[in-house]
Amino acid sequence: MNVRINKYLADHGYASRREADVLVEQGKVLINGKKAVLGDKVSETDEVRVEGVEQGKKVYYAYYKPTGIVTVNAQEGEQEILDVTEFPEKVYPVGRLDKESEGLIIFTNDGRVVDALLNPDSQHEKEYSVHVNKDITHIFLRKMQDGIDIGVVGKTRHYKTKPALVRKTGKKTFDIVITEGKNRQIRRMCGALGYKVTSLKRFRITTVELGSLKAKQFKVLKGVELQKFLNSISLT
Repeated sequence: MNVRINKYLADHGYASRREADVLVEQGKVLINGKKAVLGDKVSETDEVRVEGVEQGKKVYYAYYKPTGIVTVNAQEGEQEILDVTEFPEKVYPVGRLDKESEGLIIFTNDGRVVDALLNPDSQHEKEYSVHVNKDITHIFLRKMQDGIDIGVVGKTRHYKTKPALVRKTGKKTFDIVITEGKNRQIRRMCGALGYKVTSLKRFRITTVELGSLKAKQFKVLKGVELQKFLNSISLT
């Protein structure tokens, strides 16, 4: 199966897709001895060489993002997650959490994980604990579970969220499992029902959990935990 050269380089640990495009533009990527151009496709039988860049070992981390940190595209005066994290290898966050939210983010240099987790058809579970500003009712729980119109998403004017698993954990708290990740989705779901989220923490992505991690801490995913995670997103 042929894939674009930037995806191939990301999947094989050379760089992110964006950085791979830069390497191609700089003439550092050779396909079967010839300089690659943007948009070239390759297969596993092609010989790909990147001048001056070593193929990195694939690594995987679970990181606890604190509140107040922006995952991507920080504006002036904001802190972006890559500016405040220190990993032994060059890795990238998979997905995002909004500035006011905290919790689990996967970091890796394995481009396959990015594709697997962010594919809109993937249906991978993500679990959150949520605190709202007023008492939770049975109707609130049922509507959150059945799906809610959260308004404009992309080109869809009235997007209804997919069914979710919801469990009340206190008068104003609940856990929710979703299989999609629209922008500020849980906050928008609560807002559509007249509730305001006062705190939101993601504590699970497929089989990976925060566990005992504290804000700004990370752990290496390895052994059985890593294998279970890769199996959960159909990678081995």
